[in-house]
Amino acid sequence: MRASTVNDLRAPLETLRFLADEFPDLPAADVHVSRLFPDRVELSFHDDLGAFEAWRAALAIGPDAVRFGTQGADDSTMNLRAEGPYGACTLSLVAYAPAPSALLATGVAA
Repeated sequence: MRASTVNDLRAPLETLRFLADEFPDLPAADVHVSRLFPDRVELSFHDDLGAFEAWRAALAIGPDAVRFGTQGADDSTMNLRAEGPYGACTLSLVAYAPAPSALLATGVAA
């Protein structure tokens, strides 16, 4: 179902309000709500795997639900993805960070 009005986005927008009320002290995330997927909310974290982990634990998304991948022409960026139900929506968590091999190549400790 594609959302055509703001009212069609009520579920993800209310989900964001509930998250803010329930988890006010968790790290801020980039938030994505799409009219193409009005039953989904995405929280993304850039260069902060700890924030991803804090949200994953708070939402009781099991570690076995986390998927690992790499991206970029040289696979220099890793991404972690996990999702689970929250209210009337699916909540997706995504984290991006330099891949360990990219860190090692620059001399930065992982």
